[in-house]
Amino acid sequence: MANGGPVEHGYPHLETVRAAITALYRRLSYDTIQTFSSSVAPADVAFADTDDLHLGAQRVARELVRHYHLPDARMIVGFREMEHAANVELAAGPEYFIELNDRFRTHRRDIGAALAHEVMHVYLHRLDLAFPGTRDNEILTDTATTYLGAGWLLLDAYREDSASSQKLGYLTPEEFGYVLAKRALVFNEDPAIWFTSPQAYEAYNRGMAQARHDEQQPPLTAAGWAGRRRYARDRRHAQNTHTPAGASRPEVPYTFTPDGRGPLRVSFPCPTCHQRIRVPVRGRVRARCALCRTVLECDT
Repeated sequence: MANGGPVEHGYPHLETVRAAITALYRRLSYDTIQTFSSSVAPADVAFADTDDLHLGAQRVARELVRHYHLPDARMIVGFREMEHAANVELAAGPEYFIELNDRFRTHRRDIGAALAHEVMHVYLHRLDLAFPGTRDNEILTDTATTYLGAGWLLLDAYREDSASSQKLGYLTPEEFGYVLAKRALVFNEDPAIWFTSPQAYEAYNRGMAQARHDEQQPPLTAAGWAGRRRYARDRRHAQNTHTPAGASRPEVPYTFTPDGRGPLRVSFPCPTCHQRIRVPVRGRVRARCALCRTVLECDT
């Protein structure tokens, strides 16, 4: 939790975020992801200053339990002084104890954001889905929270001006915007209408630009002129030398690989779920991602 301190920006965790989206599709399946097509509604997690602190927190927690499809989980919410925004005790259940930072006693509008992250910890715990290491596991939790429809709350909790700042979660504002944009493109959703923070709106727009960039990489037909020219050069090199091409440059998302005596093949990440797709190099090809079922128009 950044509370008055500097806020990190940019995309320092982008590869882990992409790996988290892939892991969600692999663990949950396309059909289960589709059950999260509706985001948490602002009215369902609204918290007025006149609401009872503990009763209101329990109400918001119950709404998030419902949203994550955890009907047999009960959240008991308390408040105490602590360094982090919140903490959850991941026991066997069905009761889970969540502690929120005392600052939320007076910053009640952000209680939903803190609870969204902590209840997602319970959801992932029950799925037995985790990344090694605290940092990567927290990035997985932020990504899952956002992709499954509650993370707009975390981005909306980001506020920054010349005198103060606040941000919840491990992702940067732009990374939250990126995952939110990925979700918006899948479900044809516009989360921007829910933002109360102008900084959140700006971060979402930057994240959307990055998400659109994923859809404009060769061999996808939406790639720009410069990318297509680079792709053609790499393809000629692979065809003439019969050696892999593209893998040694991190800025290039595709890799050419020989396929014995068969046609040259190219592999590239699906722009939706980032599972790698491998198709023959033979001009116009329509590929379907087996993981997220996205149909991709390619010019290989």
